[in-house]
Amino acid sequence: MRLAIFGGTFDPIHSAHLTIAREARQQFRLDRILFVPAGNPPHKTESTSATFEHRFRMVELACRGSDGFVASRLEEGDRPSYSLLTVEAVRRDLAAGDELFFLIGADAFAEITTWFRWPELVRRTAFLVVTRPGHEYSTPPGGIVERLEIAALPVSSSEIRDRLRRGERPEAMPEQVLDYIESHSLYR
Repeated sequence: MRLAIFGGTFDPIHSAHLTIAREARQQFRLDRILFVPAGNPPHKTESTSATFEHRFRMVELACRGSDGFVASRLEEGDRPSYSLLTVEAVRRDLAAGDELFFLIGADAFAEITTWFRWPELVRRTAFLVVTRPGHEYSTPPGGIVERLEIAALPVSSSEIRDRLRRGERPEAMPEQVLDYIESHSLYR
């Protein structure tokens, strides 16, 4: 099996996240992509707008109907959401011969050497790096990196949150996620 971890705050999940996952699944022949909302992201200076439970439910809704997309609670809780611990937890359930990848944007990967126990993380998984215009990165020693070239996706979670605050229904959102947001009065 070929499996990728796709982590993030997903505050909220939107069409660009899903496009990235679909492209990665196709280009790298992935059997499954685990969408892992961060419970307590250590690199974020501001807190998330929605609780973990709401973000998880939105990810779960967005994954419905997409073969191979799975919402995961691996980072639920108050402890910092360290990617190394997530990779180790996923690896424990893999069979011999299974391949694990970490799907990540070039902007985040450019800062990988600031992450918790990053040399171990780089040794424990291969990275699928989504290239973005204007974001340069280098591969740390021992790292395995595959580039995922995607045309610029002009979608921003902060812009989406601003539009939701104004009562709009951004087109870059799955309908079922927008319905969930409205029914729970999120981002108001």
